[in-house]
Amino acid sequence: MKEARLITDSAEQTRQLGERLASFLSAGALLTLSGQLGAGKTTFTQGLAKGLGVSRKVTSPTFTILKIYQGRLPLYHIDAYRLEGLDQDLGFEEYIGGDGVCVIEWSNFIADMLPQECIDIEFSINDDDSRTLVIRGKGEENERIVEQLCTH
Repeated sequence: MKEARLITDSAEQTRQLGERLASFLSAGALLTLSGQLGAGKTTFTQGLAKGLGVSRKVTSPTFTILKIYQGRLPLYHIDAYRLEGLDQDLGFEEYIGGDGVCVIEWSNFIADMLPQECIDIEFSINDDDSRTLVIRGKGEENERIVEQLCTH
């Protein structure tokens, strides 16, 4: 597993990091995002969407659970916050590992349903209001992506 620890000092820097990461992603990519409310998960996803060429405004899918955006690759944005404890088939299989990039906020609530290979990003708010993002590439391809993110 390849791990990087990055600090962003503003929402714009968090968006820019997401946008930069998008340039390394291909169809089938899975990103799992965790961290407290307001830590930057949706902000990061907005940058990721921009990097994928999505022109629509990206908002949290908290109440809809899934939002789909079209860009260079489709972006499947899932919010699993309300899914804790569910063990039924949610139909996410077609999005995870599919023809686009799948981003799951609050992925810890459905961790048992997810493949091991992913890019896992943990967000935390620092005392000075900056954000620390711990980015873990799990699996050979995802390790390579995290390496590229850190060297470019």
